Parts: sequence; C-alpha cells; structure tokens
Amino acid sequence: MRQNSLYLRAFFLLMALWLYAGEALAQRVNQDSLYIREHYTKQEYQIPMRDGKKLYTVVYSPKDQSKKYPIMLNRTPYSAGPYKEGFKTSLGPSTTMMRDGYIFVYQDVRGAYMSEGTFVNMTPHVPNKKGKKDIDESTDTYDTVEWLTNNLKNSNKRVGQWGISYPGFYAAAGLMSNHPALKAVSPQAPIADWFWDDFHHNGAFFLPHAFNFLASFGLPRPEPTPNRNPRFDHGTPDGYEFFIRMGPLKNANEKYYKDNVAFWNEIAVHPNYDKFWQERNILPHLKNLKGTAVMTVGGWYDAEDLYGPLKIYQHIEKNNPKLTNMLVMGPWVHGGWARGDGSSIGNVHFGQAHSPWYQQDVEARFFTHYLKNDAKTPVNLPEAIMFEGGTNQWREFETWPPKAAQEKTLYLHANGKLSFEAPKAGIAEASEYISDPAKPVPFTEAIATGMTREYMTDDQRFASRRPDVLTFQTDVLTEDMTLAGEILAQLKVATTGTDADWVVKLIDVYPDTAAAHAHQPGKAMGGYQQMVRSEVFRGRFRNSFEKPEPFVPNQVAQVNVELQDVLYTFKKGHRIMVQIQSTWFPLVDRNPQKYVDNIFEANEEDFIKATHKVYHSPQHPTSLKVKVL
Repeated sequence: MRQNSLYLRAFFLLMALWLYAGEALAQRVNQDSLYIREHYTKQEYQIPMRDGKKLYTVVYSPKDQSKKYPIMLNRTPYSAGPYKEGFKTSLGPSTTMMRDGYIFVYQDVRGAYMSEGTFVNMTPHVPNKKGKKDIDESTDTYDTVEWLTNNLKNSNKRVGQWGISYPGFYAAAGLMSNHPALKAVSPQAPIADWFWDDFHHNGAFFLPHAFNFLASFGLPRPEPTPNRNPRFDHGTPDGYEFFIRMGPLKNANEKYYKDNVAFWNEIAVHPNYDKFWQERNILPHLKNLKGTAVMTVGGWYDAEDLYGPLKIYQHIEKNNPKLTNMLVMGPWVHGGWARGDGSSIGNVHFGQAHSPWYQQDVEARFFTHYLKNDAKTPVNLPEAIMFEGGTNQWREFETWPPKAAQEKTLYLHANGKLSFEAPKAGIAEASEYISDPAKPVPFTEAIATGMTREYMTDDQRFASRRPDVLTFQTDVLTEDMTLAGEILAQLKVATTGTDADWVVKLIDVYPDTAAAHAHQPGKAMGGYQQMVRSEVFRGRFRNSFEKPEPFVPNQVAQVNVELQDVLYTFKKGHRIMVQIQSTWFPLVDRNPQKYVDNIFEANEEDFIKATHKVYHSPQHPTSLKVKVL
C-alpha cells in the first residue's frame, strides 16, 4: 500500500507540473504575441526574382526608427503566414533575439503558399548558370537579399539567415548565393540528401515519415493559396496495424493517394541512388563560399535529420578551410533547441534545461557578432560545441571529430558477448534468426501513426526479448568510456533469401539498481536499455547505391553500416549493448527478402521468411569501429 501511495503521489505531482507548464507556455505565447504587436510593424511584399516570378515576403520591422537594424531571413515551404492582418506569435530563432532588435523576414519559397512559380522538392542546384532562366534556391536567395537591402530603409544592410529542417536546407542553399550582405547563416537540422535524410536511410525507406508528410504536404497547389492542406486521417491510432493492413508499398497510391501526390510517384520510380536523387544532394556544391560565417545546428536525437547537419558541417569544413564554420550538437529532438527546453526526451533526462543557454549564449552571440558588431573577425566561440550524453555536460572542441579520439574495434562474440578482443577459433561461428516480414519487429512500444521522436532514446528491452533480434553486450564496465565521432558497423552476414535489411543499434544498459531521475520520479530506470544510436542499411546497396544487387543465398557478404556520430559516455557500472535485426516496422518499410528490382512494385507473394546469420568468427568477424576519447 505504501508503494502504491508513493506512485500516486508521483503521478499527481507530474500532472500538476504538466498543467503548470501548459499554463506557463500559454502565458508566454500571449506575452510574445502582445510584444510583437506593440513593437513591430508588419508589411507584405511580392519580391521579383530574375526570371520574373514573385515571391511572397512578410517583413516585421521594429517600430523604433531611431536606428538601423540587421535583417534575419527565413525562407520556408511551410507558410510565411499568417497572412493579411494576422501576426506571428513569435519571431526569429528565439524570444531572446525577438527582443534584441532585428528586422525579421519570412518568405514563401517558389511555388509554396502565396509565392508564384513551381515548387520543386529539394531544388537541384545549378552550378554553371548562363542566364536569367537558370534559377535555383541560391539565386532566389540572392535576389531576395538584394531587394531587402535596397528597399528596407531602416536596415544596416547586413543579413543573417536561419531555418530548421526544410528551411534549414534553404539556409544551406542560401550560402551558395555568396551575396556580400549575407554575413551569417545557420542551417539547423538541415536536409542535405534525401537518400540519407528523412525519407531514406542508406536506401531503406522510412515509411510513416514519408507517407504522412506527403499525404498532406505533397498535395498539389495549382495556384498561390494561403490555405494549408488537411492532415491524413489514418482511421486508427495504431500505425503498426495501419501499415500492415496497407500491405506492399504499391498499395499506398492505389488505396490512398489516388495519383494526387506526384512526389510519391517520383520516389516510387527512383528506388536507387540515380540522377534524380544525386541532383538533390546539396553537399557537392558547398564550396567556394565567400565571407559568410556558418553555424550548423543539430540534435543528437533528431529522428528526421541527423545526417544533414553532420555532413553539411563536414563538407563546408573540407572545401572551405578559411571560412568560419561551427557545429553545435545538443540533447535535442528535431528542432528541439527552438521548440522545447532540452531537458529530457521520453524517459531520459539530461539534468537541466539546455535550450535557453544555447539560445542566449551561442545562437544570439553568433548573430549579434556578425550582424551588429564586427562582421570582419571570427566570433569568439569554439568551432564545435557538443553535448556529451551519459555525463550530461557540454564540451568544446577545436575540430570535430576530436583529434584526441583513438580508433578501437568492438567485436561480436558467441553467446551474446561484446568486447574489444577479437574472436577466437573453436566457438560457434555465427548467430542466426528468422526474419518474417509478416510479423516485423516494431520500432517502439508506443502506439502512434507516425515516427515518434522519442524512439531515439526508447528502452529497447521489448526488442531484445524477441527471437528475431540478436543482442550482444559487454561485461559491466569498470570505468567510464566515452565514444566521440563516427561509428562504422562492419557486418559479416549471410541469408537464405536474396535481399535483407540490417538494423544496428548501439545501446546503454543501465544497472539494475539505477534510480529514477529526480525530475522524473515515476520512471524507474533499473535495467533500462537506452538507445544511443541506430541505423538501417538496405542490403541490396552494400556494394553500390546506384546499382543494387541480390545476395547469393547462404554466401557470406560484408555490409558496412555508418551509424552517424556520437558523443556519449557509457558510465562505470553500465554495459554497452549492440542489437541487430532485419525489420523495424513501420519506421522502415518491409524488405520482401526476395530480391525484386523495385520494392515499390513488390507484390504480396514476394514477401518471404528468411534465416539470417551474423558471423563472429576469426575468418568472418563482425565489429564496430568506434572512436574512444
């Protein structure tokens, strides 16, 4: 009875805190809305581009005209509204900057909402422009900045650009305009390449994310409109059940889209990394950048765009060595630095709120320096400002990954063992499991129709208890171990089928005696299996993303899976775990496991059970290359 009483007290305390937080948020929104109306004037313009098309642009200018202000530009496909007499309830990257004296500009990109022209997803960059008809997002940015600096009389003719997610892509593309007034740009959770960001991961298709996004955003807009498209109604809160009932991917268009979503059909006819996708890769074009400081921002637990910020930072750093180029990675979900306090994700708590510190001491400092103070000298901030999970602390580095990190190899062993020692002869050479596309492993225990953001830190015990998930773990750690940088899983595998997906998860296993966090007293953490990093690889692409090929049944093959970077400390008393599986549903669509040329055209009878083997012998060692700091 005493234990139940404690649980009830904890529950009511959490409910009270939740209600208080909701009231506080509503009060803050009301205060911000009132502040904007009292201190800003709103004007709407149709800014002409070089090819004659006009882009709808909203300008919020400070009413105080006694001084000149820098411009902060946000280009978006998600609406620059509210339109006409409506005012936004917040301006800029944060409330700190909203009150700090800027002209805030929002623009509907070409073909979106109230802008003219044709909308193109991830507009391909035109590297060698020959005339006014050669337009892309860099030219639209240049023409916009040129118009703003010439026509906004109260500007100081310095411009900053930022954006989160898709607007983050437009911020990165804006860098390539090289407009002399564009002094500082912050791509935040930017899309870099849609064969690795958002809809695909190493060629595997992220089903609910793509399906739900395109079911609304992908509907046609034949002419400028202020109206948003309706959300898709699944008819059930259970996404696992919805997508199982849908069946093969080909049924999505036949049952639901009815040829109304053009981009879904484009995805379906481009299952491989062909010219269609390559043209939408912004990374090769991030070179010859001039005079613009860059601060790329991302979240370690971004379920949508983790690849983008890491790769954009890396490519700018490699191709523009003289440019001020910073990277910030924090304990955030997608856009969490602007949309939450950064204190927790699901059951995992990070000790305190981290977003306010970032907004004031990093983001605001960055833009203030280049837009208000000295745009000619580098800002006094470290190149890499990185949050370390496990210890819940911020760290600063001169380069990323840190030069001090040493490469080591974690090996899989028989009987579910994991260690830094290579496997020896005389022990079982492989572990195996049966993968059944009709009964796929769920990606979360939550009931949801979409890709939950919390899945990135979810407890993985529900998966480790399944027979179609292989689990390997170290002995209890006798000292802290910090991993810093990229992780490469080198799998030695075989299958009785001719195709397969391979999911690799890196997990922090808490001690059985781990206590609940003080800020989340009702969440027991003993034995918790916290996912730290995970990735999926579509096996057909193991040798080429452009030219897929089937597996030869029962023949050992190597599959390399890049898990993206981490900065995480596995603490003394914890264990490091690796899980390997071949379904992750409905986060990733089901691989038929029988090779077909295009999985988007697979039929129900193409989906077969298969036995997969993961080898851990001296001849065929499966391992993870990690960097230990």
